[in-house]
Amino acid sequence: MTVLVTGGTGFVAGWTIAQLLSRGYDVRTTTRGRRPAVEGDHEVVRADLTSDDGWASAMSGVKYVLHVASPLGGSGDLIGPARDGTLRVLRHAVDAGVSRVVMTSSCAAATPPPGSTGTFDETLWTDPSLKFDEYRRSKLLAERAAWEFMRDKETSFVTVLPGAVFGPVRSRSNSGSVRVIGRMLDGMPGVPRVGLNIVDVRDVADLHIRAMTSTAAAGERFIAVSEFMWMADVARVLDVPARSLPNFVVRAASLVARDLRPLVPMLGRSYTYSHAKASSVLGWDPRPARTTVLECAASLSQRAS
Repeated sequence: MTVLVTGGTGFVAGWTIAQLLSRGYDVRTTTRGRRPAVEGDHEVVRADLTSDDGWASAMSGVKYVLHVASPLGGSGDLIGPARDGTLRVLRHAVDAGVSRVVMTSSCAAATPPPGSTGTFDETLWTDPSLKFDEYRRSKLLAERAAWEFMRDKETSFVTVLPGAVFGPVRSRSNSGSVRVIGRMLDGMPGVPRVGLNIVDVRDVADLHIRAMTSTAAAGERFIAVSEFMWMADVARVLDVPARSLPNFVVRAASLVARDLRPLVPMLGRSYTYSHAKASSVLGWDPRPARTTVLECAASLSQRAS
């Protein structure tokens, strides 16, 4: 029983591959030429979300596809590669007769309007008419396009929507969102008033595999979030300086510091997500956020030493 995991160099993909191997699955993963995040007994094929080359052979003999790969940041267009790359993977999976595709979306595709409070779940879709950053729009439009494409296909489809993914890193090169923890450990002049809906990367991997095999998961979205923490609370857990930066300081700094710009729409947000559906349908039981933060920091410190 072969599982294809796309984007094998990534943070989530690395842990997903490792868990699949530990559970006895045959694993194949795609990369754009870089070494995958996991060394071990699995097949690596070259395929890129921007080209059809390699995808037909990557899908050959595959029962399940976990589509984890996605553009993450930097300059340039994210929406086109995220949406078109997702549709490319889905077309090849359907053509190959894959039984099920589980796609990694994001809570970015279930973002309430600015100023919202309370607890939200998978029934929420980000309003595309609202002004959000390009990453958030790319995740929304990619997932929307995916559901539209898969509507009448025999291949079943599931999406997993993680929050802020932290946890132990397998290497410094595939740390993803863990950079937030790394910056705190390295020393920050202060922390913005930003709330994080935290989830452990190992629990995200586990939820993908549960969604892959459960008959009840077909045609469903699943929020992957453990707990909400303010960045200042994360800093206190890490025992690092936690002086809060006023919102106007962050906004002003973002005019010259590009990496701060995605934080601006998040300033002051205090809404949370419920993982009740993943727990009730799939038996998913995520780790406490504090545990995730501490084990993430420990792994970063170990890698740096």
